[in-house]
Amino acid sequence: MSTRTVRLQAAAVAVGLLPLFAFGADTAWRGFGANPIEDITHVTGEWALRWLLVCLAVTPARRWLGWSWAAPLRRTFGLLAFGYAVLHASTWAVLDLGLDPAAMVEDLLERRYIAAGATAFALLTPLALTSTRASIRRLGRRWLTLHRLVYAAAIAAVIHFLWLVKADLAAPLLHAGVLVVLLAARLRRPARGAAAG
Repeated sequence: MSTRTVRLQAAAVAVGLLPLFAFGADTAWRGFGANPIEDITHVTGEWALRWLLVCLAVTPARRWLGWSWAAPLRRTFGLLAFGYAVLHASTWAVLDLGLDPAAMVEDLLERRYIAAGATAFALLTPLALTSTRASIRRLGRRWLTLHRLVYAAAIAAVIHFLWLVKADLAAPLLHAGVLVVLLAARLRRPARGAAAG
């Protein structure tokens, strides 16, 4: 791995953690709001989805804009998304429900947005666990097949967001629109020379 790639990945991780540090600093300065668990849940969930969309944007950026330098960052952004997803899921399971299995099962069965979010998290987990170079070598072509689950995970995450919000749908619809554009960009091939320069 080149020095440039290492620096790019370090910069991506630093930028990726900024929302978490910003939230912590704001909380330390202003204190928690009326519902701190809800605040943590929303911040971690939204950034998990945003970094997942950034991860999916890397390949179209390479194809359409010629940003070959971004290729090594796809895995970094994916892991950032998973890290935020872990915090998001842990907030629900630990802080909200106190790791009560019965309460978690009840939530999964009675709240469709929880089921959609759990589906997204379940799909992302094997991708994060097989993100190492050793896994790529060991799985070969199966690795590519497995990692196509990222599209299903992104769709489930957007559905989770849409079903969660009951009033102002602007934010979830914006994320859904970005996902549609990214998926459409993957289906189309750029015209020859379109990514030049």
